[in-house]
Amino acid sequence: MKFERRTESIPSFMTRHESVGKYRRPVGDPVAALKQNTRFIPVPQAPPALLKVPFSLFDPASSAAAVQAGKLVFHCVGDTGGIHGTATEEAIAEGMEQQIRAAAEGSVPSFYFNLGDVIYFNGQSTLYKSEFYEPYQYYPKLIFAIPGNHDGDTYTERGDLPDTEPSLYGFMQNFCAPQPMTVSPYRMTMTQPYCYWVLDAPFVTIIGLYSNVEGSLDARGRMDQQHFLNTQMQAADPKKKLLVTVHHPPLSLDSVHGGTPDILNAIDQAVEISGRTPDAVLSGHVHNYQRFSRKVGARKIPYVVAGAGGYANDARSMHKLQPELTTPPVALPYQTTMAGVMLEAYEQEEPGFLRVTVDAHKLLFEYFRVPFGGTLEVTAFDTFTA
Repeated sequence: MKFERRTESIPSFMTRHESVGKYRRPVGDPVAALKQNTRFIPVPQAPPALLKVPFSLFDPASSAAAVQAGKLVFHCVGDTGGIHGTATEEAIAEGMEQQIRAAAEGSVPSFYFNLGDVIYFNGQSTLYKSEFYEPYQYYPKLIFAIPGNHDGDTYTERGDLPDTEPSLYGFMQNFCAPQPMTVSPYRMTMTQPYCYWVLDAPFVTIIGLYSNVEGSLDARGRMDQQHFLNTQMQAADPKKKLLVTVHHPPLSLDSVHGGTPDILNAIDQAVEISGRTPDAVLSGHVHNYQRFSRKVGARKIPYVVAGAGGYANDARSMHKLQPELTTPPVALPYQTTMAGVMLEAYEQEEPGFLRVTVDAHKLLFEYFRVPFGGTLEVTAFDTFTA
């Protein structure tokens, strides 16, 4: 299928110095205007030769159990760094832990995949203890991750801690260590190959991308990570489901960020070149939950935003949809301004997380709310298949 490139940029009526405010997207437009220039921070080290790693190398027992059960179950959410306090992050972690303890044999989640912004505001290694290791000290499974903009950014604003580390230093030390190291009494560092990589798991291939600090895979004029995405989608086992994970969402109707056109275009280009369409695209960055369906031929592909993992620690700090869509609420499914793209569900008041179940035939997604407040009452909010 031929995709249209998202090429709309900032309208010409903006002043030449762009000093009169941010351009507001039309109501219902799920993609922000294309930036002519994006701030891009190079990754501090070259990628290794091997970027695709079997899950069985990380956890042989859980991998074998998934094969025996005929399905793989895992958790997923992003934007977890509790710089403003970890109570919400810890409640979500406890909700995931409850599901592990309560799961029947063969349905136990095997790992947790973080969708980026593990640590706020600049991914400092000194904050991993308070924002990562302590909140997840009781989570009994492995935690994988892709970095978000706050994991890689080095720009500091008033009130930020001084940033004395290179971009992605904390992420690479804690998720891409050459060997497992003990830096916490609760869990060891992970040994993912790089900041973008492929987890080859039973029944599913998970491609993890790094969308840098402003939402682009590569600096203008380069194609390094784009080539990686093209080739990995083409090489993905056709008998397995295919997930693409990236921090900046291709589609979003929130009033702050909007969808990221560079990421939307990058995935569409990979689809055209590889001839393979992802079964779903999972993102964070926006601090709420949104589910879109995008029509691709005869299929409807879910594009999911799950960025309410703990950074937003009260209802007011959750990202809200464009106000015209919620006062009064539009009927769902809602046709966006983009052809074939429907908003199917959203949750902008409470945080939550995804549980994903995949077998040889389908992907099952379940989104659970973990309400703000003192009581832990995990409730199912949205369920869909791909």
